[in-house]
Amino acid sequence: MKQITEFLDATYLQTAEQANISAFENDAIVADLLQNAVAKKYKCVMILPEYVQQAKQFVTAHKSKVLVGTVISFPQGTASTEEKCLQIQNAINNGADELDVVIDYLAFKNGAVSLVQNQVKECTMMCLQQFKTIKWIIETAALSNKEIIQITTLIKNVVIKNGKENDYARVFVKSSTGFYTTENNLPNGATPEHITLMLENATPLPVKASGGIKKLTDALFYIQMGVKRIGTSSQKQILLETTTI
Repeated sequence: MKQITEFLDATYLQTAEQANISAFENDAIVADLLQNAVAKKYKCVMILPEYVQQAKQFVTAHKSKVLVGTVISFPQGTASTEEKCLQIQNAINNGADELDVVIDYLAFKNGAVSLVQNQVKECTMMCLQQFKTIKWIIETAALSNKEIIQITTLIKNVVIKNGKENDYARVFVKSSTGFYTTENNLPNGATPEHITLMLENATPLPVKASGGIKKLTDALFYIQMGVKRIGTSSQKQILLETTTI
């Protein structure tokens, strides 16, 4: 019986400006997240790059197994391959275990497939060579179903061609940033339809569902579908409902 916490990437990715609060208040939210993550033994704590060093020091000081994750080229994904690699290396140097990288989905939509393939290869191999986990955020709300299938398949094929079988578990395809602005109030995060497409086309790579997952029923639904991680900023609410699945 797995604890649901083993699937959860407890997340806070807002700047003080985005949250409309002071820097001090934002720091306090991150500190509370770290304390909660260690206490409840979440799989990973997902924070902005500027908090990685603090998070790693906190987790290490408490002898916790909680992983420290951060985001790269977030949330637009338009940074160059060189910029993304630099951001990844800086985060790893500061103690990051996991890197959630926004793929250049706009370039992909505009037909720059080889650019995206090369970016996936370079960033993925950089992480794998340093024994880190990388999760490619494809931003499903910005893509058609056909594009979701194509970009998921692209990531899988690049990893199979350049990686080894025992690397596969450390390269995820992830649904959403949670920051994408949709039209007509359409969902900007994980949906059953999109996660189904990802699961069907990512195998043998794992899938992370994120964006809009606020309730235990949501988390359980996606776990039972087959996702290996859940990204959520509502981890406290989820745990209030139950702690085992």
